[in-house]
Amino acid sequence: MIHQYAESIHPAGMGGIRRVYRFENGYAASVVNAPFSYGGREGLWELAVMDGNGINCDTPITDKVIGRLSDIELDEVLDRIAALPMAQYPYKK
Repeated sequence: MIHQYAESIHPAGMGGIRRVYRFENGYAASVVNAPFSYGGREGLWELAVMDGNGINCDTPITDKVIGRLSDIELDEVLDRIAALPMAQYPYKK
Protein backbone atom coordinates (compact mmCIF):
# COMPACT_ATOMS: atom_id res chain seq x y z
CA MET A 1 0.00 0.00 0.00
CA ILE A 2 1.22 3.53 -0.71
CA HIS A 3 1.15 5.81 2.31
CA GLN A 4 1.09 9.61 2.14
CA TYR A 5 3.37 11.62 4.41
CA ALA A 6 4.58 15.11 5.22
CA GLU A 7 8.37 15.47 5.23
CA SER A 8 10.45 18.08 7.02
CA ILE A 9 13.94 18.69 8.34
CA HIS A 10 14.23 16.87 11.65
CA PRO A 11 13.07 19.32 14.35
CA ALA A 12 15.96 18.52 16.73
CA GLY A 13 18.23 20.59 14.47
CA MET A 14 20.91 17.91 14.19
CA GLY A 15 20.40 17.03 10.55
CA GLY A 16 18.27 14.37 8.96
CA ILE A 17 14.64 14.20 7.94
CA ARG A 18 11.35 13.38 9.61
CA ARG A 19 8.27 12.02 7.92
CA VAL A 20 4.83 11.94 9.55
CA TYR A 21 2.37 9.41 8.15
CA ARG A 22 -1.29 9.83 9.20
CA PHE A 23 -3.84 7.04 9.11
CA GLU A 24 -7.64 6.99 9.00
CA ASN A 25 -7.74 5.00 12.25
CA GLY A 26 -6.34 7.97 14.22
CA TYR A 27 -2.76 6.74 14.45
CA ALA A 28 0.31 8.33 12.94
CA ALA A 29 3.90 7.24 12.46
CA SER A 30 6.90 9.45 13.08
CA VAL A 31 9.66 8.14 10.82
CA VAL A 32 13.18 9.52 11.14
CA ASN A 33 16.44 9.17 9.24
CA ALA A 34 19.11 11.19 11.01
CA PRO A 35 22.70 10.71 12.18
CA PHE A 36 21.49 10.01 15.74
CA SER A 37 18.52 7.73 14.91
CA TYR A 38 18.68 3.94 15.12
CA GLY A 39 20.11 3.00 11.71
CA GLY A 40 20.30 6.55 10.38
CA ARG A 41 24.00 6.39 9.59
CA GLU A 42 23.29 3.33 7.42
CA GLY A 43 20.43 5.04 5.57
CA LEU A 44 17.79 3.12 7.53
CA TRP A 45 14.64 4.38 9.27
CA GLU A 46 13.50 4.67 12.88
CA LEU A 47 9.74 4.59 13.52
CA ALA A 48 7.49 5.53 16.45
CA VAL A 49 3.73 4.91 16.56
CA MET A 50 1.88 8.09 17.52
CA ASP A 51 -1.59 9.04 18.71
CA GLY A 52 -3.06 12.21 20.22
CA ASN A 53 -0.99 11.72 23.38
CA GLY A 54 2.36 11.44 21.56
CA ILE A 55 4.33 8.20 21.22
CA ASN A 56 2.01 5.27 21.87
CA CYS A 57 3.81 2.40 23.59
CA ASP A 58 0.67 0.24 23.93
CA THR A 59 0.17 -1.13 20.42
CA PRO A 60 1.08 -4.59 19.14
CA ILE A 61 3.46 -2.84 16.72
CA THR A 62 6.09 -1.75 19.28
CA ASP A 63 6.45 -0.66 22.90
CA LYS A 64 9.04 2.04 22.08
CA VAL A 65 10.54 2.67 18.64
CA ILE A 66 11.60 0.35 15.85
CA GLY A 67 15.01 1.11 14.39
CA ARG A 68 17.07 0.00 11.44
CA LEU A 69 14.14 -0.43 9.03
CA SER A 70 14.76 -0.75 5.30
CA ASP A 71 12.27 0.87 2.91
CA ILE A 72 10.50 -2.48 2.43
CA GLU A 73 10.35 -3.15 6.18
CA LEU A 74 9.08 0.39 6.77
CA ASP A 75 6.21 -0.16 4.30
CA GLU A 76 5.29 -3.41 6.07
CA VAL A 77 5.15 -1.70 9.48
CA LEU A 78 3.10 1.19 8.05
CA ASP A 79 0.59 -1.34 6.67
CA ARG A 80 0.32 -2.90 10.15
CA ILE A 81 -0.32 0.52 11.73
CA ALA A 82 -3.01 1.28 9.13
CA ALA A 83 -4.73 -2.00 10.07
CA LEU A 84 -4.94 -1.22 13.82
CA PRO A 85 -8.39 -0.58 15.30
CA MET A 86 -9.38 3.06 15.90
CA ALA A 87 -7.10 4.95 18.28
CA GLN A 88 -8.65 5.98 21.57
CA TYR A 89 -6.94 9.38 21.30
CA PRO A 90 -6.59 10.26 17.58
CA TYR A 91 -3.53 12.07 16.28
CA LYS A 92 -4.55 15.63 15.34
CA LYS A 93 -1.40 17.56 14.40
